Amino acid sequence: MEQVEQRCGETPQKVSADSGFYRNEEIEALKARGVDAYVPDSNLAQELHGGRSADQTAGCIVHYGAQVSQMRAKLRSEEGRAIYRKRAGLVEPVFGTLKEQRHGRRFRLRGLEKVAVEFCLMALTYNLS
Repeated sequence: MEQVEQRCGETPQKVSADSGFYRNEEIEALKARGVDAYVPDSNLAQELHGGRSADQTAGCIVHYGAQVSQMRAKLRSEEGRAIYRKRAGLVEPVFGTLKEQRHGRRFRLRGLEKVAVEFCLMALTYNLS
């Protein structure tokens, strides 16, 4: 989000990300900045992607914090699902193309810095084509 602010000069109104980015502290920080976040926790992400539904988990005794419950309610709404689906349509095809057409399932180099450079080169060639 900081990069968007640096490059565009303003704070985004809405942010959508996959479940790997869900942390209560981060969601609170976004709220404090006036950003409307759409980030599912890992269990809700499974439901949103066609896994277990809320009906299948009924009867289970689960205690979530208020923040998780609020995010789940927002993402289960029609508007929340539409916003989250938009993210999948924009981001996921790029990763699919890099993995399948550009043979990006494995990296040729080792080490975080070298892999980051290799991935940047793959993304650069994707953006050029």
